[in-house]
Amino acid sequence: MSVGTIWVVVETADGAPTTISLEMITQARALADKVEAFAWDDAAALAGPLGEYGVTTIHDVGSLDGALPGVPVSGAIASAVANGAPDAILLPATYDGRDIAGRLSAKLDRSVLTNVVDLTEGDGGLVSQHAIFGGSQMLSARFTAEGPALFVIRAKSFAPEASGGAPAAVVSAPAPESGASNAAKIVATHVEERTGPKLDEADVVVSGGRGLGEKEKYALIEDLAGLLNGAAGASRAIVDAGWVPYAHQVGQTGKTVKPNVYLACGISGATQHLVGMKNSKHIVAINKDQDAPILAVADLGIVGDVHKVVPALIEALKARS
Repeated sequence: MSVGTIWVVVETADGAPTTISLEMITQARALADKVEAFAWDDAAALAGPLGEYGVTTIHDVGSLDGALPGVPVSGAIASAVANGAPDAILLPATYDGRDIAGRLSAKLDRSVLTNVVDLTEGDGGLVSQHAIFGGSQMLSARFTAEGPALFVIRAKSFAPEASGGAPAAVVSAPAPESGASNAAKIVATHVEERTGPKLDEADVVVSGGRGLGEKEKYALIEDLAGLLNGAAGASRAIVDAGWVPYAHQVGQTGKTVKPNVYLACGISGATQHLVGMKNSKHIVAINKDQDAPILAVADLGIVGDVHKVVPALIEALKARS
């Protein structure tokens, strides 16, 4: 089976395509003859950036007027499918992406495969890979029925790469009338304050865990991350304990990161955490327990007290600067 067309649902942040959107487009370009995108709220401004990554056409849902994307975007895609279905539709594993996917699954009466970490062509169609049992096993799946295959893609599964294409054509793809189902409106948004790079885009990530002992010690993680021009992360244990906000959580139910260097401080390495960071290029772990699971995946393991090792690293970095 040759993959003719793949549609990608594109989200934006600060007027630009999100990283996961570009990751999906890059992989779609490697699999299909033609890649098209669905976008909303000033989609025309994305013609150049998405064209650079190989998108030929942007289906513009239009302004959502403060509505959540789930209802109008899924409606617009379902209407477009009725006029000519693609081979597959890729959606991001974000809050809005999952909402759109669920509604689209119901509208098209199609199953949806979620938590996809790889997507290849084979076995007569597109084959998806899924991390199961906390990431300890990989499962392969594919659709056998006719119709567009729906895949929800996990962040950091692919590397975004521009192809140098021409600006994409923009065509109108308005959402059909949805009545009361689209009555909810966004009345306020909150962006958490941060310094330095975003956690899921940082080249260096320094994460702390329960081994820090107490909430106040997380300041060591923030100081070290700042000196390395990186982002501060955390294990689920200290997020659940209320030491740091959820936005810092790395793991299966938090952020997936893939930095050049991941430094784990006082983190035992539960499977849930490993899922979110084990594909980092270089992993450094500091833990006083020589049998901690995190040391099994580390490129460099330091068996020692995090309260002594991290301050020493901070002092050494300050001395160098």
